Amino acid sequence: MRFGDIACYLAKERGRDRVHLAVRGDKELTRHASAMSWCGRIKDALANNRFCLYGQEIRPVDPAGRHASQQHPRHVEVLLRMVGESGKIVSPYHFLPAAERYGLMSAIDRWVVRAVFATLEETGNPEGIQYAINLSGASIGDERFLQFLTDQFEISRVDPASICFEVTETTAVANLAAAARFIRELKERGCKFSLDDFGAGMSSFGYLKHLPVDYIKIDGGFIKDMLKDAVSRDMVAAINDIGHSMERLTIAEYVESEAILQALSTMGVDFVQGFHVGRPALWAQNIEFLEVT
Repeated sequence: MRFGDIACYLAKERGRDRVHLAVRGDKELTRHASAMSWCGRIKDALANNRFCLYGQEIRPVDPAGRHASQQHPRHVEVLLRMVGESGKIVSPYHFLPAAERYGLMSAIDRWVVRAVFATLEETGNPEGIQYAINLSGASIGDERFLQFLTDQFEISRVDPASICFEVTETTAVANLAAAARFIRELKERGCKFSLDDFGAGMSSFGYLKHLPVDYIKIDGGFIKDMLKDAVSRDMVAAINDIGHSMERLTIAEYVESEAILQALSTMGVDFVQGFHVGRPALWAQNIEFLEVT
């Protein structure tokens, strides 16, 4: 019966007058069954506050240099994890695809924002760290989410300058006008923005002119391969040079060795992130949210 229901869902998803036969062993049905199972677990985690936040540092390549250390604060990217029923930490790679498929990303984004703001409200931010929060495409184009962020800033004492929102290149390009407006409105408050996974979508550099972001995060696929693949190395160099020419700072993801770090330093990349410079560590759990007054 369960597979029959999923087969009906698949047929409906593909358009009118479609039929999908429910057959045991159907890999697509199995994938959808797994995704729907995750959907239920995500809703339960949202209802029962069974998420936690990890943080991973984004470091300046030249910490002693005036350009990196004096003009720009220390950065930490906030990373979401689910706490399973047994207490085991669940990677987002397991549940985010289902959240995207079943329209739960905006609810997750709201949970993360409320959790970060509540944590900063409780602990303060004496070191002046800038916290990077990932936002989904569903939230970028949603006027209600923009109002939600406005409300969160108003009910908390969180300094907008301490928040950097990350959006992926593919998300921004798919909703260019909405993304540009969203970014401009929050930058007027003092927030920063980072364009994540740049290069993954192979979009034109021309799009950067329309997106007033502060940072460009070079896609990790190029970084991982840059020492053994000339094309990847040239792509990293090109993105870094174009970013600097547009007065954007650059961040390299997936920095997993000293050799990669040195190559990026030679190129003049501004910041690095990855296991070689800092692994994710627990930042906040058992969070009590701020109440809207």
